[in-house]
Amino acid sequence: MAAGMSDIIASFINEVLNEMNGTAELQRSQLASRFNCVPSQINYVISTRFSPEHGYIVESRRGGGGYIRITRVRTDPKMLVMHTVNSVGNAIDLNAAAALVSNLLNSNVMDEKTARIIMAAIGNNALRGAPIEYRDALRASIFKQILINLI
Repeated sequence: MAAGMSDIIASFINEVLNEMNGTAELQRSQLASRFNCVPSQINYVISTRFSPEHGYIVESRRGGGGYIRITRVRTDPKMLVMHTVNSVGNAIDLNAAAALVSNLLNSNVMDEKTARIIMAAIGNNALRGAPIEYRDALRASIFKQILINLI
């Protein structure tokens, strides 16, 4: 699926979420018909754009009357930062960290400049002096320390 189609589907789901105050029940087959794609493409968009790391809870029921319920999680900024710190664990790869930073940015916990600074501090260029096998652990440690100091 082209990235453009993923963006279109994600934008539509975000519009529905905004209209429905943060919770939407969608049928996979209806979305696939609307966008002229296969249901697995809808699954792809939901799993990559509406995951817990991005601030969403996704519930799914399969079958004839099946649906996907997507809920945008809104929490107090301090609680969201602490939840993020706790979810990082002992190691994190760059893509997962970027998803968490994006969620914090979209939740207005930080501004774009802060997000760019965090990504620069935990990026591969900043960590290139460390052996590859230690980078994810180092990235997690730096990321958590920055987040703790945001609150």
